[in-house]
Amino acid sequence: MYVCSCFGITEQQVREHADTGACTPRQIASACKAGTDCGNCVRRIQALLGRGACPRRELIENDASGPLGAAAGAAEPVALSEAA
Repeated sequence: MYVCSCFGITEQQVREHADTGACTPRQIASACKAGTDCGNCVRRIQALLGRGACPRRELIENDASGPLGAAAGAAEPVALSEAA
């Protein structure tokens, strides 16, 4: 069944993008443009995504010290030395 009539995106395509890591309607839009024209499909996309697990989010939460965690803002503050 079509989710986005504007771009001809099906439920299956939304699920495939979700399986590859698109966890939000905005990420789905980046992957296939669904939801970027009239916006009528955004709630349906949200429903398809549900509140299930997001592989990318789980990686960030479980490995905050890795590259994804660092990209999420886990940087350490830099100490400034005093001028003599």
